[in-house]
Amino acid sequence: MKEIEINTDIIKLDQLLKFAGITQTGGESKILINKGKVMVNGEIIKQRGKKIKKGDIIEIKDMDKFIVI
Repeated sequence: MKEIEINTDIIKLDQLLKFAGITQTGGESKILINKGKVMVNGEIIKQRGKKIKKGDIIEIKDMDKFIVI
């Protein structure tokens, strides 16, 4: 599992996907999230503004899994 380090207490899910290099744009993040391909702590999330905090585990279906530190 990869680690993604953030310098803030929280980050929005769509911003995290861009920061981690999973997507190139906010539009790509929105599509990925709306298709139900993003899980946070084992739960499918369809809110691109979902607040992600340190310790959360993000999984992209058929792509990647990482923990926010």
